[in-house]
Amino acid sequence: MNTESMNTKESMSTPTSNVPSARHRVRTYRSNEDLPREEQLAWKIAEVATDPVEVQPDVTDMIINRVIDNAAVAAASLTRTPPSAARAQALSHPVSVNGAGAAIVGTDRRTSPEWAAWAHGVAVRELDYHDTFLAAEYSHPGDNIPPILAVAQHVGADGAALLRGLATGYEIQVDLVRAISLHKHKIDHVAHLGPSAAAGIGTLLGLDTAVIYQAIGQALHTTTATRQSRKGAISSWKAYAPAFAGKLAIEAVDRALRGETSPNPIYEGEDGVIAWLLDGPEGSYEVPLPAPGEPKRGILDTYTKEHSAEYQAQAWIDLARRLGNERPELRDPANIAAIVLHTSHHTHYVIGSGAGDPQKYDPTASRETLDHSIAYIFTVALQDGGWHHVDSYAPERAGRPDTVALWHKITTAEDPEWTRRYHSEDPDEKAFGGRVEITLTDGSTVVEEIAIADAHPLGARPFARPDYVRKFRLLAEPALAPAEIERFLALAERLPELTPVEVQALSIVAKPGLLASAPNPTGLF
Repeated sequence: MNTESMNTKESMSTPTSNVPSARHRVRTYRSNEDLPREEQLAWKIAEVATDPVEVQPDVTDMIINRVIDNAAVAAASLTRTPPSAARAQALSHPVSVNGAGAAIVGTDRRTSPEWAAWAHGVAVRELDYHDTFLAAEYSHPGDNIPPILAVAQHVGADGAALLRGLATGYEIQVDLVRAISLHKHKIDHVAHLGPSAAAGIGTLLGLDTAVIYQAIGQALHTTTATRQSRKGAISSWKAYAPAFAGKLAIEAVDRALRGETSPNPIYEGEDGVIAWLLDGPEGSYEVPLPAPGEPKRGILDTYTKEHSAEYQAQAWIDLARRLGNERPELRDPANIAAIVLHTSHHTHYVIGSGAGDPQKYDPTASRETLDHSIAYIFTVALQDGGWHHVDSYAPERAGRPDTVALWHKITTAEDPEWTRRYHSEDPDEKAFGGRVEITLTDGSTVVEEIAIADAHPLGARPFARPDYVRKFRLLAEPALAPAEIERFLALAERLPELTPVEVQALSIVAKPGLLASAPNPTGLF
């Protein structure tokens, strides 16, 4: 069977408005089969990156929102240990030649773009508090922003070029996530980030299809890793993994620009990604990609977080805080016999009791582990009537005896209907919540359900520009001077019009003296 690209809307059944109209069929090829370069998935992605289609106004608006959102969560993490270590590494490297360098987040210093992207990416990801897209795979598409922005600053690109690059990065990541599951094979989701960041950088720089194709292959080849970073006792590497993918994407583009080539076919080869890391020699996928001239609208299907926790916990936090406020007696473990969260396969097996991770019930567990424990998150949101990005994870909060007692009465169960809704492409049906059944010690029960988070585009209080700005002000106020907050917002909201000099200033600088209080670890550099 030959692969083919179907560039007609009829090739998709009932697409949602932002799903691209073309689908590219992908399967493994034996070495003695002919697969022209132009029919490989990496080439098709590169063609999307080189399509000069204009960025639509609503997409522009959302890209600005996410630039603000990323800066908010980066500001809130500047003094935490992983971002401090990444920043120290970046500060140890001088500005590279052949460009102006890129801003090191939190400072007025510059370095080479790959190290700037590294420091920025870790700061953005540390609190697990920025945007998300969930389909066949999981992702945080905002992870594309640090590497693409760093390259834009280094080469002196203007805001319009940066905007186009970010639209591509989001589009490619979302399209790969729609079609190809990595977690099923215990591969970390950042394997989709390397290709999307490389494609976005290619758009930004105006590279030709052949160069972007080579960069995508190298970026994918070097960013596949196991999911152990999100299993068991979750370490600080969870924050570093996407920054590492962005850094390697920049390096892949650099090598491709110098004429170096990549393993190919990287997806379809007999010893390639599909054959040995994913569904195997018999596996196949249909990846939706924009047809020539079709706008890149993938970002509009993504959603940010109101709460600093795994996205599958967002709706549960909203439900728990409502229940706790309406029924305070539910906060007391003496009144509760058992709580069962009936939910999707992912929530049950990744952040629920189905994971089989005892660490998810351990009050001494790391913040990264508690962030991936829906039982802990539901308990704290229920008892506190809200969620805080620092206080809710504090060791003294996790170790509170009444919290531990209630926490250990909570389990999860997969419900096929919630799993089906989780994977639905119908935006009116897609859901990330579930049904809670609370059995009280007097034998009575409380049953409630929630499908989507309040801040979701279809939720009770959808996030809009004022919410992104409010989130930025809230998280940035402890870290940035008032004038710096206003300066950054003024730049971000003019993103498409920014001059190259203004793009180079599109970063945040901490209050004087703040970073002196942060950890300053030493290493090899």
